[in-house]
Amino acid sequence: MAGALSQEEAFARIRLLRSPNVGPVSYRQLLARFGTAAAALEALPDLAGRGGARYQAAPAGRIEAEIAAVRRAGARFCFHDSADYPPLLRHSEGAPAILTLRGNPALAERPAVAVVGARNASAGAVKLARTFAGELAEAGFAVVSGLARGVDGAAHKGALAGAAAGSGTIGVIASGIDVAYPPEHADLQEQIAQQGLLMAEQPAGTEPLARHFPARNRIIAGIAAGTMVVEAAWKSGSLITARLAGEMGREVMAVPSSPLDARSQGCNQLIRDGAVLVQSAQDVIELLNDFAGQPRSTFRETAPAFDGIADRCPDEAAPADVTALLSTAPVSVDEIIRQSGAAPATVQLALLELELAGRLVRHAAGRVSLLA
Repeated sequence: MAGALSQEEAFARIRLLRSPNVGPVSYRQLLARFGTAAAALEALPDLAGRGGARYQAAPAGRIEAEIAAVRRAGARFCFHDSADYPPLLRHSEGAPAILTLRGNPALAERPAVAVVGARNASAGAVKLARTFAGELAEAGFAVVSGLARGVDGAAHKGALAGAAAGSGTIGVIASGIDVAYPPEHADLQEQIAQQGLLMAEQPAGTEPLARHFPARNRIIAGIAAGTMVVEAAWKSGSLITARLAGEMGREVMAVPSSPLDARSQGCNQLIRDGAVLVQSAQDVIELLNDFAGQPRSTFRETAPAFDGIADRCPDEAAPADVTALLSTAPVSVDEIIRQSGAAPATVQLALLELELAGRLVRHAAGRVSLLA
């Protein structure tokens, strides 16, 4: 992990991540290759040019305004290699390069369990979420959720009420750290910031958009050793969180309910597909206390390792060569490496150049495609 960053390098890191076509993967690749964000920023136009496009980094004035907004909100930045970056999240595929935090960062180092479920939850599900979360907090767990209506809000309230020494709740939001959503949870969001930990990936001032919620869900899944779904319809964001948790190798748990209620179909299907059936907080506690990197549920998919990026040799794959192997259908980077015959680092560099040029899209599980 890096030591304390200079103000100049911290500024450059924020600017690098806010620049066009730079995501969590390319951000880390650029830092690994150039050593500092300042050096990476200087190299962006040349890299994008080799990918076939002109390039301009994020304006410095925009970053200055963001930093000022974060300070006004009483928040701070947390970088991917900071000592207090959430430890399980750090090892998750596509983990955010920079988080914005308000509250007690030590909560992110506690054993954590995510409690998620339906927004239009039944009264029984709301009661269950509140009870489960309170008992989990009393047992010393940090309860993670997304501050949505229904199950999420009940889980946060239960954890706040049951918080013991060192435990509490972590709220992960899809907006900027200074934006409350939904509006009726403004007081709850502030309470979490004061008594727990509030976390955002989006820049300060960002309103929540539909595309931000899957990113929020991956953070919820990544922080926790296990994700419990209390109630969820067949097509639900909670099931996305559960799937992401399984892909990360974490425990996936679900509370069963009546098959006559459409809001229970998602949970019941999760159990059929291999999630662990839980009926009490004690079930969750026993399961996660045994967690040692080998979860019992069958939801797991290993993320590919990253081999790093080196300078390209003259006889190895250039962006044009790699582009010929790509289409709009996602394919694994490992397959591109195998078919190209080039060194892994060289292929990664070519993909990075295409991404910076706005021609490449990255998908889950280490897959890429050309922009449709």
